[in-house]
Amino acid sequence: MQALKIELTHKLTLIFFSTLISAFNPAAAESDKQMQDKLLRAREALQHGEHASHADTLNKEPDFRGIYYGYFPCKEEDCSGIKITLSLKRNNNYLLVTQPAKPSSREFFDKGKFTWNDNTRTVVLTPKDNSSIHQYRIEDEGTLIQLNSDGSPMAGDQDDYTLRRGDTVKSREVHIH
Repeated sequence: MQALKIELTHKLTLIFFSTLISAFNPAAAESDKQMQDKLLRAREALQHGEHASHADTLNKEPDFRGIYYGYFPCKEEDCSGIKITLSLKRNNNYLLVTQPAKPSSREFFDKGKFTWNDNTRTVVLTPKDNSSIHQYRIEDEGTLIQLNSDGSPMAGDQDDYTLRRGDTVKSREVHIH
């Protein structure tokens, strides 16, 4: 019995110290955000060569590429809102995914080219199928606010028409509605 207690004490001590060591390991303590940032920097370095970080300091043009999320109001009676995902990609391509927040709703996809204008502070989405364009006012590099097709603000509270880039939002709540 005494031998069993000693063996159990040794095992518990080993477990305690291994847990203590892993808790103070900085590599294991990285957050998802930090790991994603490292991955994005590594991907940029691979795509632009090893001096990609120097290129950022030379190129002062703001970069609006990324994935934006939002939840817009819906005008239909059986719809409580519309989930919006806007991906502004390289080569000025975009993918806009909309999904009404109602039972059994399907996603709608819109692809095309986008342009941004620093003077007017707008991003204009031009779809491939020549349907109506979408315009967004640039609030900052992480926030876009939808405008009417003529460039005027949407009716109502502008916060209801806001898209936020995923890497600028501290919480994942923007993805869940």
